[in-house]
Amino acid sequence: MEIEKLSFEDALVKLEAIVKDLEDESISLETSIDKFELGVRLSSHCLKKLNEAERKIEELTRTEDGKLITKELKLED
Repeated sequence: MEIEKLSFEDALVKLEAIVKDLEDESISLETSIDKFELGVRLSSHCLKKLNEAERKIEELTRTEDGKLITKELKLED
């Protein structure tokens, strides 16, 4: 699976499926470790996509005369 090509939404769906699989106590230790490693990679990819989105939002806050206005992006819990 080429994680880098996944959209944020697709990666998140796959990550949620892995979490559900890991909650199943009947899977083997080896399978659990493989799924965990994939989950870590998917989580990193999602974080990268979120950081890219944040930078794009900051770019969109330029004024008409080209001045950059940066505002802290506040995410609600």
